[in-house]
Amino acid sequence: MRARGWDELDILIVSGDAYVDHAAFGPVLIARFLEGRGFRVGFCAQPRWDRPDDVLAMGPPRLFVGVAAGNLDSMLNKLTAQKKVRSEDQYSPGGKTGLRPNRATIVYSNLVRGAMPGVPIVLGGIEASLRRIAHYDYWSDKVRRSILLDSKADLLVFGMGERPVWEIARRLDEGEPITSIRDVRGTAFVMNKGEHEDLEASRYVRDGKPVVLPSYEEVRDDLAAFSQMSRAFQYETNPGNARPLLQRHGTQAVWFNPPAEPLDTEAMDALYDLPFTRVPHPRYREPIPAYETIKHSIVTMRGCFGGCTFCSITEHEGRVISSRSEASVLREVRQLRRMDGFSGVITDVGGPTANMYQMRCKEERIEKACRRLSCVHPGVCENLVTDHAPLVDLLKKVREEKGVRKVFIASGVRYDLAERSPEFVDALAKHHTGGQVSVAPEHVDEGVLDKMKKPGAESYERFQEMFDCANREAGKDQHLVPYYISGHPGSTMRSMVKLALYLKNKGIRPRQVQDFIPTPMSMATSMYHTGLDPFTQKPVYTARSLREKRMQKALLLYWDPAHHELAREALAIAKRHDLIGSKPGALVPPARGKGSLSIHERRGRRGRGRGKRRP
Repeated sequence: MRARGWDELDILIVSGDAYVDHAAFGPVLIARFLEGRGFRVGFCAQPRWDRPDDVLAMGPPRLFVGVAAGNLDSMLNKLTAQKKVRSEDQYSPGGKTGLRPNRATIVYSNLVRGAMPGVPIVLGGIEASLRRIAHYDYWSDKVRRSILLDSKADLLVFGMGERPVWEIARRLDEGEPITSIRDVRGTAFVMNKGEHEDLEASRYVRDGKPVVLPSYEEVRDDLAAFSQMSRAFQYETNPGNARPLLQRHGTQAVWFNPPAEPLDTEAMDALYDLPFTRVPHPRYREPIPAYETIKHSIVTMRGCFGGCTFCSITEHEGRVISSRSEASVLREVRQLRRMDGFSGVITDVGGPTANMYQMRCKEERIEKACRRLSCVHPGVCENLVTDHAPLVDLLKKVREEKGVRKVFIASGVRYDLAERSPEFVDALAKHHTGGQVSVAPEHVDEGVLDKMKKPGAESYERFQEMFDCANREAGKDQHLVPYYISGHPGSTMRSMVKLALYLKNKGIRPRQVQDFIPTPMSMATSMYHTGLDPFTQKPVYTARSLREKRMQKALLLYWDPAHHELAREALAIAKRHDLIGSKPGALVPPARGKGSLSIHERRGRRGRGRGKRRP
């Protein structure tokens, strides 16, 4: 600040992540974006939360403090699906844990409120975005109210925040008080008693009444009301036709404006042309794991129209794809080429889904009016442009750039789209696969796939056949690495047995299995909490106990002796004792010795002898 001649900041950003000056770090992206519009921006990374010294180091800002937990929800960042503390924090130097508090958005916001009375506080980032309504919190097993109320912030920016945060900063800079900024798309605010009671007379109602969600008290106490809230919310996520939402919390209420309009190509290009150094702050002496993963990668798009129920990308980034131009991507390739340590290998060219680049509805009019929750389920929409030619052309130009030796795609590939483009699959196999490529079929049971909003196994098998053919033509020995989820709503022990047998028959031994984690706001989380499908209101079976979740996961790791005991217990519950043994069709071997018996086998042995426990 002294070097720049600043006596105060305009805006201070507080983040739970280490400071890496790279566009993949959301709070930093917003800071650079605001700086590029002439604001004096300071950044406070991973401040101490037991005292205000760190957040006060640069003094109170003139306009507002922006608060974000970081690139991940702080509870997801800390705890696993089994509610155990993770051994590493990917967004901290050296992977060190304990550098951010639980529920970081709330803690930081209250810290700032106490340290800087009267300074407006604006929440942002994925934690605030996905906890903006009353939501189920897996780690406390409770329904929590909107994060706005617990944080005592003035505004909450949800989704991708460039447009909203710029408008907030501009209007504050023009002298408008934070209390009157109530009409910015992509924001939410608290209404006090009296403001929300008579919606007919409310000054916030302009183009018709808002959709009134079931109140916090209703969704806390009534599972059906929670399920209905989840469904109603989903239908108001398209910026083209979304209506305002209102949810009462006691004597207060939270008002949600419609989502912000997605960035067009010109705005995306300008965003990624900002002067990122692409390196961590020089004060760090240890590597930051997340940075090591993405430092030689390039983002080409954002958003996802897949609508998978277990994923929150759509709720945060939106279902409309925003893509960069070829010229913008190639400019970044040249910048990357000049970086120290760049060996000519670009580790990823993609985004949330690599092959959705430049895919949109064939007509903007149809896109704005559409209320489908997925463009690809139960089938690919006839109005969706699935042409992979722009991506194939872009990849060709990237790999032809001087100094570039290899260009890989490490982002997820949507195989039900990829199978429509033999040209893309050929290019993927020939040029952009480093021995293996990750895809996510997730399951094979039709009932479970329906709850996930994922295509059937036959779609994955068609893609696999195309990929194998392309490999043979290219003279390469490369493989798909399929990802599967255990414990997802709808998944019974029998359906997991079906998946395990499918994997064994195909000779697939998955190294990584995702144990389903109910993250805030996703539709699968609503199913997990309520036991109801929010779209049909019909019951959905869900594995609730941590042990059952471990058993389901063990079935997919059937080949690993460390999981055999749990797998045998799971097979006993599924009444598939025929799959325990040494015969060719068995899934796991029989128990060897007393110490390796499953809990069900031990109970069975104790039950013999007329109820007396055997010594």
